[in-house]
Amino acid sequence: MPLLGAHISSAGGLHRAVERASALGCEAMQIFTHNPLQWQGKTPSPAGIDAFRRTLLESGVKKVTAHASYLINLAGDGYVRNHSIDAVIREIELCYQLGIDSLVLHPGSSRGGSRAGALSNLAGALEKIIDRTIDKNVVILLETMAGQGDILGSSIDEFETVFEAMSWNNRLGVCADVCHVFGAGVDVRSEEGYLRFVSSLDRHFGLGRVGCWHLSDNKGALGSNIDRHEHIGQGAIGIIPFSMLVSDERFADTPAILETPKEGVGDAGNLALLRKLRGAERQAADTRRSGGRG
Repeated sequence: MPLLGAHISSAGGLHRAVERASALGCEAMQIFTHNPLQWQGKTPSPAGIDAFRRTLLESGVKKVTAHASYLINLAGDGYVRNHSIDAVIREIELCYQLGIDSLVLHPGSSRGGSRAGALSNLAGALEKIIDRTIDKNVVILLETMAGQGDILGSSIDEFETVFEAMSWNNRLGVCADVCHVFGAGVDVRSEEGYLRFVSSLDRHFGLGRVGCWHLSDNKGALGSNIDRHEHIGQGAIGIIPFSMLVSDERFADTPAILETPKEGVGDAGNLALLRKLRGAERQAADTRRSGGRG
C-alpha cells in the first residue's frame, strides 16, 4: 500500500521537516529544499545535510521526495530554458547529497507556442539534465497538471510522448496528482473511474513509473482546468478515489503526499481520515476474501 504523508515545511532547517513529519506519524513526506519562488536558495551546510540524514534515519519516515521550484520551465526556450536546466541540475545534486531519490517537477508551459514544440523542448532539456547528472541516481517525476492555459501535462499522452523521445530512460517517472487530473477532465469519483485512470497509467507507461501521488480534493468542477486544492472529501471529487488508492497494493511503498490546505482540519485531520479509509478498505477486503463470514 502507499506510504501516507504530507508536504512538510522545512522552516528552521531541513531536519525540522523530518521532526514535523514524525510528529504527524507520516510514513513519507515531501519538501521544498529551498523557497520554490526562487531560482536558487541557500545551499545547506554539511552539518545541515548531516542533521537531515541523521534525523531521517531515526524517524519513522520511510521515503522523502523533493518538489522543484515553480519557476522552472524546461518546455520554454532561450534564457528561461537554460536557467531551468541549471536549476534542475542543482536540485538533483542537492537531493543526492540529502539521500532523496526523487524530484517532482512541473512539465512546464508552451507560453503560447506549439505544444509539440514545447514537448520537444522538455524532452531535450531532460536529456541534458540526465546526461549532466549521470552519477546521481535521482528520478525526475513529471507531475500531472490541471490544464490551465498553456501548461503541459494535462494529458497522459503528453507524458508518453516525452518518455518515447527519451527512449524510456529509467530516471523518468510520473507524479499523479488527483486534484489535477480531475481538473483536467478525468472522472475518478467512482470506483470504476479510479480503476480506469490507473489502467490508463499502466497502459501508457506502466505503474512502475508512478513514483508519487499527490492527494487533495478539488474546489473546481470536473474538466474545469481549475487547480484549487481542498481537504479530502470536502470538494467535488469526494472520498472514493482516495479510499481506493490508500489500500491499492499495486502502489506499495509509493509516497502518497497530502497537498491539502494547512488551515481547518490540516494535515493531522486529513491523515486521520486517510488512515480510517485504509482501515475500512482492509476490513472490506478481508470480508470479501472470507466470503462474507464474520
